[in-house]
Amino acid sequence: MTDERRGVAGEVDSVLAALADPTRRHLLDLLAARGEATATTLAERLPVSRQAVVKHLAVLDAAGLVSGSRVGREVRYAVRPAALDATARWMAALAADWDRRLATIKRVAEAAEGDALQS
Repeated sequence: MTDERRGVAGEVDSVLAALADPTRRHLLDLLAARGEATATTLAERLPVSRQAVVKHLAVLDAAGLVSGSRVGREVRYAVRPAALDATARWMAALAADWDRRLATIKRVAEAAEGDALQS
């Protein structure tokens, strides 16, 4: 595996790990709907503490899914779609590969069935 492929795999792994948690997915949904928000604002919409929201946002930030920018005393978070786009491209490529494999299996099975019927 090349270094580039290892890097992409690592990015995809961190995105999928971050998205495995329903609270983090909900945070992404809230941020996508609002554009940007503070941890305090987000915590008001969730059944978890502000501190828990900050920890979840740190995981999302480490995965490249959100970014925080300081505005005065507040940190405002916003969705960064590039990591999601890269993960979606990886998933599409994986699906296409499996589609090709399954089509090959189908052709082989149909050919074997045709040969069996002719015998």
